[in-house]
Amino acid sequence: MAKQSFLEVSGKQVKVSNLDKVFYPATGFTKGDVIDYYKDVSPVLLPHLKDRPISLKRYPEGVEGFFFYEKQCPSHRPDWVDTTRVSSRRREGFIDYCVINDLPALVWAANLADLELHTFLHRAPKLEFPDFVAIDLDPGDPADIINCCEIALLLKKFFDRLALKSFPKTSGSKGLQIYVPLNNNRTSYDRTKAFARALAENLQAAHPDLVVSRMQKSLRRGKVLVDWSQNDEHKTTICVYSLRAKDYPTVSTPVTWKEVTEAKKKGDSGLLTFETKNVLKRIKKRGDLFEPVLKLKQKLPDLGRVFEGAREYQFTSRIR
Repeated sequence: MAKQSFLEVSGKQVKVSNLDKVFYPATGFTKGDVIDYYKDVSPVLLPHLKDRPISLKRYPEGVEGFFFYEKQCPSHRPDWVDTTRVSSRRREGFIDYCVINDLPALVWAANLADLELHTFLHRAPKLEFPDFVAIDLDPGDPADIINCCEIALLLKKFFDRLALKSFPKTSGSKGLQIYVPLNNNRTSYDRTKAFARALAENLQAAHPDLVVSRMQKSLRRGKVLVDWSQNDEHKTTICVYSLRAKDYPTVSTPVTWKEVTEAKKKGDSGLLTFETKNVLKRIKKRGDLFEPVLKLKQKLPDLGRVFEGAREYQFTSRIR
C-alpha cells in the first residue's frame, strides 16, 4: 500500500506518496529527489511553464518501467491545478490539458511520476500563435551530440545573417534544440512550420552527408535529423529544465553558443551532459540562460526572400 503524506507547498497541502521509491536505479535517485529537484529549480522553470498546456509523461515504476502519456488532465486533480481547453485533432471535441502555473501544481505533477514536462510552443489563450520556432536536432547512431553541434553552429550562422537571435539547449537525451524567440502573438504555426521545414530541407540539400530532413528512422543513420515538425499546434516539446527518463537524471539544459563551440572543438559530449546537481549549480552561478526566450520579440523574415535564390543563405560552408 502506498505510503501517503502531505507537503505544505506555498500554503497548499499537496498529497505525496512513496517518496523513497527509487526512480533512477543507476543512481538511487528517488521520487522524493525528483520532487526536491523540481522544487529547487522552480524559480526558473515556472516562467517557462506558465499558461502553457502540458502533456504528462508518467513513469509510475521509474525509468526502467512502463510509461504513458496523459493529455487529459486527471479528474482527480486538486481544484487549484489549472487547465486549458484545446481542440482534439483525432476526434471531435476538446482535451482539457493541465497547466502548471505554480509550485504546488508542479509538486503535484511530480508526485504523479510526471518525470518529463512536455509543453506546447504556445500559451493559453493564444493557442494559434507559437512563442518561438523550435528546431530539434536528433542524431542517428553512430552520430551523437557533437554532430548536432556542427549543425547547430551552421544554424546560428544562418540566424545571425537574418539578425535573429537564437538560443541552444540540450534535449537532456542525445540531441540539441535551438529556439528562436518570437513572442509577438502574430506569427502563425503555418509560417513557423514552413520556415523550419524550408530551413531543414536547405540544410539537407547543402549537406546530404550530414543532415536528413525526413522523419523515417531508416534515413537517419550517421546523420542528424533536423526536425522541423515540432512546430505544430498539436505537438509538444520537452521543456527547458525538465528531467529526462534516462539511466541518469539528466536535464534539458540551456547552454551558451560558446559551450556548443567548445564541445565541438574538443569532441567531448560530456561537456553538454548535465544532471540535476550540475543544473542547479549552473543556475546559481549564471541564472536562467533561457530567460531571453520568454521576452525577446522578433519577426520571421519573408520566406521567399530567404530561401528562393538567395545564395548568401545557402548552407555551403561547414563549421571547422
